[in-house]
Amino acid sequence: MERKKQKDLLFYMKEYKIPLSLIFLFLFLGNFSYIFTGYLNGAAIESVVKLDIKKALFFLSVYCLIQIFGEFLRRITYYFLAKIQIKITRTIGYHTYQKALQLPAAAFEDLSSGEIINRITNDTETIAGSIHQLINILSNVISSLLILVYIFFHSWVIGLEIVTFLLLYGCIVRHFTVSLKKDDKQFKKKNDEYTAIANESIKGIREIKTLGIIHNLQDHVAHIIKELYMLSNKCNRKETLFDCISEILKSMLEVGCFMTCAISVYQGQITITFFVAMTYYIYRYTWLIENITSFTKAYERLSVSLERINQILNNELYKDVSYGNVTLQNPKGKIVFKEVDFHYKEKKEVLKGFSASFEPNQKIAIVGSSGEGKTTLFHLLTRIFDPIEGSITLDGIDIRELTEDSLRENIAIIRQEPFLFHRTIFENFQLVQPNVTLDEVRKYCKMALMDAYIMDLPEQYNTLLGEGGINLSGGQKQRLSIARALFKNAKVILFDEATSALDNESQEYIKKTIDSLSKNHTILIVAHRLSTIKDADCIYVLQKGKVLAKGNHKELIQSCPFYKKLYEKEEI
Repeated sequence: MERKKQKDLLFYMKEYKIPLSLIFLFLFLGNFSYIFTGYLNGAAIESVVKLDIKKALFFLSVYCLIQIFGEFLRRITYYFLAKIQIKITRTIGYHTYQKALQLPAAAFEDLSSGEIINRITNDTETIAGSIHQLINILSNVISSLLILVYIFFHSWVIGLEIVTFLLLYGCIVRHFTVSLKKDDKQFKKKNDEYTAIANESIKGIREIKTLGIIHNLQDHVAHIIKELYMLSNKCNRKETLFDCISEILKSMLEVGCFMTCAISVYQGQITITFFVAMTYYIYRYTWLIENITSFTKAYERLSVSLERINQILNNELYKDVSYGNVTLQNPKGKIVFKEVDFHYKEKKEVLKGFSASFEPNQKIAIVGSSGEGKTTLFHLLTRIFDPIEGSITLDGIDIRELTEDSLRENIAIIRQEPFLFHRTIFENFQLVQPNVTLDEVRKYCKMALMDAYIMDLPEQYNTLLGEGGINLSGGQKQRLSIARALFKNAKVILFDEATSALDNESQEYIKKTIDSLSKNHTILIVAHRLSTIKDADCIYVLQKGKVLAKGNHKELIQSCPFYKKLYEKEEI
């Protein structure tokens, strides 16, 4: 798994392999200068002791030039590395967003909105500083290994001492890595819950206020925050212990090496130059330990974030919805359901052997008791879900063979609870067709009886809608949604109880609009209010996931007791 995650991150770095290679080289050269600084300082001090001032000044001058050169290389590489890092992070974020939009509907039943949002935003941001840290540590590890060769060449005892401490530190890092990763997973899961409830609270603020549940939600959020606090404290304790052990190890390494150096100088086994050089080099290793400590904590967060992102990017949790390559030419709008079985996840069957043929250029209604699968038919027709068994065809072509564009262009849906974007009214139409004109938008808004209302607004079609159209009434949202769907000019138009929130007068106007559309469109209407579909060309009555009866209103009143009961119950 670790190897796979590293490969995924490297996949995004691949595009920048040449600049990243140059950055790594320059960073290594910048860090390589540290190899000489210890020796040059040691040589300068030994020259002073020997009263050779010229040689001392020469060593110090070279030391100064190397320091300036190294620092210049490092700063330049950090600048370009930051630019590449931002690009890679934004690319991963965008691809995660793309993939999230392609997830099947089942994913959004299992994952909360907060979890998906955090994977797109927070998890991708976690990657931001990791590339810089990783490349910097790798270059420092290589330069530290070269320094180690120099140290072994002069004193194998000190070299062995450093290697022993580094191996011991590696075991400590490994121990804390597993523990910190587990804690970070728990923290992210709880943070997903926090983001989800915050998101729901903002979206449903009107319902929250009217239901009087503000205090209940506040108590719930307070409980989540308390759990996040406890998890954070747990991580903080472990990180503090990790830092403490690392600092102790650093101090032991410094003192141990300096004591060995002092004894070795006294015994004449090493020169003063090497002893002074070690006062620089040993801090190189303690600095490396400090950076690895910091990166270890960051890497566990990175590891968890990559795992969560990869679950989306690599279809580890859900497979993408696959589309065919057939484009519908000159659509007529005939829809056929053949022996369709379907049930939602871990729920009883909704449709069982459902078969029906919906003819083009007709207004067709689908009625039945609640839970009989009326809206499910629309979910299947728009491929929000796919049938478990059976097939659905549009003009004789299985809809799974159609391209996504062809399917979306030919089927529009107006839902009972329409969704409008937090943009202007005009921009909501631009999302459907970027090149749309204001005259075109007004034409369809007039058909949906919204133009007069919009033109009375101070900003008219440039009025910014609240999230989900919160600053519109239920009827206004539905009429604007109807206008947007009509604007698509799809051959098949689905009305999922779309007129339920309209007053009688508006409903009558929309009914006339639907009647005119049915002359050259296939209109399917899911209706609970049977009075609104009495004049439908054909009415399908659903019961227990099958077609119980079909016909026009008069025929069904005579032949279908169940339909007659539904209608009479409504009349009462």
